[in-house]
Amino acid sequence: MAKENEKKFVEEITPMDVDFAQWYTDIVKKAELADYSSVRGCMIVRPYGNAIWEGIQRYLDAKFKETNHESVAMPLFIPESLLQKEKDHVEGFAPEVAWVTHGGDEELAERLVVRPTSETLFCEHFAKIVQSYKDLPKLYYQWGSVVRWEKTTRPFLRTTEFFWHEGHTIHETSEEAVAHTLMILNIYSVLCEDILAMPVIMGKKTESEKFAGADDTYTIESLMHDGKALQAGTSHYLGTNFSEAFNIQFLDRNSKLQYPHYTTWAVTTRLIGAIIMVHGDDSGLKLPPRIAPIQVAIIPVAQHKEGVLEKSRELKDRLKKNFRVKLDETDKMPGWKFSEYEMKGVPLRLEIGPREIENNEVVLVRRDNREKITVSMNELETKIQEILDSIHDSMLSAAKAAVKERTTNARTMDEIKDILENKTGFVKAMWCGDAACEEKIKEETGASSRCIPFEQENISDTCVCCGKKAKELVYWGRAY
Repeated sequence: MAKENEKKFVEEITPMDVDFAQWYTDIVKKAELADYSSVRGCMIVRPYGNAIWEGIQRYLDAKFKETNHESVAMPLFIPESLLQKEKDHVEGFAPEVAWVTHGGDEELAERLVVRPTSETLFCEHFAKIVQSYKDLPKLYYQWGSVVRWEKTTRPFLRTTEFFWHEGHTIHETSEEAVAHTLMILNIYSVLCEDILAMPVIMGKKTESEKFAGADDTYTIESLMHDGKALQAGTSHYLGTNFSEAFNIQFLDRNSKLQYPHYTTWAVTTRLIGAIIMVHGDDSGLKLPPRIAPIQVAIIPVAQHKEGVLEKSRELKDRLKKNFRVKLDETDKMPGWKFSEYEMKGVPLRLEIGPREIENNEVVLVRRDNREKITVSMNELETKIQEILDSIHDSMLSAAKAAVKERTTNARTMDEIKDILENKTGFVKAMWCGDAACEEKIKEETGASSRCIPFEQENISDTCVCCGKKAKELVYWGRAY
């Protein structure tokens, strides 16, 4: 009976090699991460999905405060006149903005934008509160949501409204601002690898791919199961572009007026989509232990027998001091529960029944490789922590191996086309730096430049597109 239920439950997820998009949607819905709302492109983040996001928030919030940032809350609406102050920024976001034209039955004297991002709001505020170099740096960030009117949407990956934090800082010098931009990017990279078990490529965006209004955009790029790239986080150095547009000035150490240097940075709930597509399998979600809302699911076996539930509750109370634990006391069959928590990606399952109680032991089952381990109750905490750390390391290693396997060098346009048609994944190729070559590669292959990696290699002396002298190595790929 248990096997029949388990088999039926798992089969409700479309295999990824049959329909990857449907596999993804199945996991989002059946693992109860999110649901669709009645507004096109907007999602309801359910408690289990939100618990993952809260874990990301807790980690990052602590890091931001450790590095002397302060949290603020900015308005949801931006007057049109304020948005128009920075030309490049406006042009970059114009196709995606949502407008508010009426308040009740009355037409507004000035249209309002539902914020797609908050640079203009922060700049207006900075102009009021900064007078001297002694007021700098200002290191601000906020948690919230923004709206961008996307044409094609998918839960977590690209939605009309999405949840994020956005950081906004201003600095006395360009050197200080650039260093800050890269420090934040490194925080994001550590989050992905040390908490989400997700390897990333760190680098700089090309001119055509950078954030609207930025001098430089830095990025972390990840690779999904289907070989598509995903921009996992960005950190931007905006120079003095916004400061000049909004007339933010300060008296420097020589009593001369200067414009401060601006940075802005963000990661979003898109990271939840990345976790699904980097680690998941045909049985469902596979969560890295350090971000999993439930690290250990306790499943009583033969729970109707005397002492089983009592011992299970005792173990829950004992383990919850060190781990995120759930005890399933429902009347569902154990096999159904095994499938449910496997599908929801819980890293470790703890099975306990009369035989285990008699032997003073439990059975631990890993989600990543389904290995069963019998452990004495006397050393349970130590063994669970060892296994959770091992699961993290194993998941990160597997993800790194997948990226390595799906990263290929190309020296000609024919090679890059062949790779992207027959293998997918990252393509490393040399580039001359000409935007025309970048655009041609995109047009002919469907792949965009993902980043100019910090770790440069010389795989050829010539540009993959035009054959002229190469300037730098670029990662290319089709992307979400």
